[in-house]
Amino acid sequence: MAIRGYVFDAYGTLFDVHSVVEAGRVVTNDPLTLSVLWRQKQLEYTWLRSLMGRYEDFWTVTEAALRHSVKRLGLTASDADLAGLMNAYLTLACFPEVPEALARLAGRPRAILSNGAPRMLAAAVASSRLDGLVEHVISVDRVKIYKPAPAVYALGPSTLGVAADELLFVSSNAWDVAGAKAFGYRVTWCNRLGAPEEELGVRADYVVSNLMELVTRE
Repeated sequence: MAIRGYVFDAYGTLFDVHSVVEAGRVVTNDPLTLSVLWRQKQLEYTWLRSLMGRYEDFWTVTEAALRHSVKRLGLTASDADLAGLMNAYLTLACFPEVPEALARLAGRPRAILSNGAPRMLAAAVASSRLDGLVEHVISVDRVKIYKPAPAVYALGPSTLGVAADELLFVSSNAWDVAGAKAFGYRVTWCNRLGAPEEELGVRADYVVSNLMELVTRE
């Protein structure tokens, strides 16, 4: 069956969440440890809030995860320091191959489907100059629950007007790959770090190490 459109995860797939490391130097000499813990807690809070039925948008979740991480690591950070770290999320760097890969996939609709709040996604897309390279930027804010809830993945087919099994969902997050595949997408795992797949009973249709490999596969 031909692929009739593409749905991309944002954070970790198009945008490098650890490009906030430099901003972290204002509060710690080990900003990578802060960045890794911050990302871990950010995801945990999305899952916990979904299970509790207590949705808050991704900006709020991200700030809560940052505040927890700073306390967990015993760091001292002023409100201005925290604001600077949060604002780094609005200008995350995209991975180097992303603009060319998206450009070469033109001709079929390209969408971003992300946990990100609408203004976070709009800012990141604009900062990386991806505006003309995606037709749709879809936030979970529409359904007030986070991935891997089926209601989130349903936003792709409903927005693009294409059945899930005719769309290629692309994510670097193995848990997201599992969620999308369980929903019914065809899925590519962009396994940038050579990580093992999750033991969740579903597997990606394709595995690549960067998005240009996705283009050459086409």
